[in-house]
Amino acid sequence: MTIFTSLRARLAIALGLSVTLLWLAAAAVTAHRVGQDMEEVYDDGLKATAQRILPIARHDLREGHSSHESSGDDDADGRGERSDGQARYGEEVTFVVRDRMGRVLLASSGADPSIFPPFEEKGFLHTETHQLYYDVSSDGKLTIAVAESLDQRRELSRKMLIGLLLPLLVVIPLSLLAILLAVRHSLRPVRDLQRGLSLRGAQDLSSLPDNGLPSELRPISAGINQLLGRLAAAFQAERAFAANVAHELRTPVAGAIAQAQRIRSETKDKLTAQRAYEIETTLKRLMRISEKLMQLARAEGGRLRADEPSDLRPVLRMIVQDFERAGEGRIELTMPDMPVLSPLDPDAVGILSRNLVENALKHGAQDRPVEVMLDRDGVLCIANDGPTLPPEAMDRLMRRFERGSGKISGAGLGLAIVKVIADRAGATVDVVSPRLARSEGVEVRVRLPVA
Repeated sequence: MTIFTSLRARLAIALGLSVTLLWLAAAAVTAHRVGQDMEEVYDDGLKATAQRILPIARHDLREGHSSHESSGDDDADGRGERSDGQARYGEEVTFVVRDRMGRVLLASSGADPSIFPPFEEKGFLHTETHQLYYDVSSDGKLTIAVAESLDQRRELSRKMLIGLLLPLLVVIPLSLLAILLAVRHSLRPVRDLQRGLSLRGAQDLSSLPDNGLPSELRPISAGINQLLGRLAAAFQAERAFAANVAHELRTPVAGAIAQAQRIRSETKDKLTAQRAYEIETTLKRLMRISEKLMQLARAEGGRLRADEPSDLRPVLRMIVQDFERAGEGRIELTMPDMPVLSPLDPDAVGILSRNLVENALKHGAQDRPVEVMLDRDGVLCIANDGPTLPPEAMDRLMRRFERGSGKISGAGLGLAIVKVIADRAGATVDVVSPRLARSEGVEVRVRLPVA
């Protein structure tokens, strides 16, 4: 379940269960201990009752006997209180007073003599229904048995247990709520770190801030920062190497192209001229690859956003004019009359547009125009007629050094450069084939950020 994959949920559940079990265990131990103490209190009460009643009963029996000898049966009230063997006190307890022969001389109101076994020795006696305490007078003539119902004791214990557990019904939910809030508050740095990582772009390799992090998270943050630093250094070295190699190759490659062209112009041998032409073609391809590598390095490491937004239309117009000067007159440019302002750097927009147009001219139908369209929302659309692309080829062509057709020369970096710029600039690239309302062709839409 997804709840157990959350560290906050695990901590809250573990602490909540632990606290709940500890509360219940403490309540059970307390109830057991209090129950034992209450049994001792009950027994001490029985003992104290017997020790308090026995001298009074002995005194009353002695006075009753003397009064009976002196007044006979004249005192009807006294005879009523004593002749029936019921005490004028003791209505709150159950007891019987017996003589040596076991005859009941005095009993509490409503006492049932059957629940009092005969006296055997001084002390406590436990039956199925009652707890009893036996005591004997100092002269040994009277015995007393005080009884307490076990049902009454159980009822008192149950009330005591309920009174002990009722507060837990309030304390335990409040404790769980407090634990949840404490865990949530304590893990806020973890959530902030997670949010900071999730909101980062794929190209953002800046260090994580470690201020306010607890000591347990600082090694993790430091490790991530070290990894990001190594990745940034590796990418920077890779981009610098590609840019430097491409830049350093331009001069010697240009010189070699000039030498090949000179050989072609000076030689009269057709085979030598053909070889010089092949060398020139290969060197020009190397020149194009070096230019693409420089563009890729610029796209990966350069600044893609300008300080002020600029109009996208002049950039597209300049790109189209460059192709027209190079002899490509089949580009149809459509732009709105109003400026389309974008925070993107014009150089980045130029690199992206040039590669898209060049790719469309190279891979589209050679007798059909290439349509370059820009709308007011910043959507740049490059469309060309020609064969359709299979669905699996659309993602593959966005990779580096992937070519659509082996018969057409190219470095396989044009769409890869477009993808890098779009990812870093926050733009989206969609490749549609066949074109909308057409049965063939390819259409590339780039939604550029606008101001």
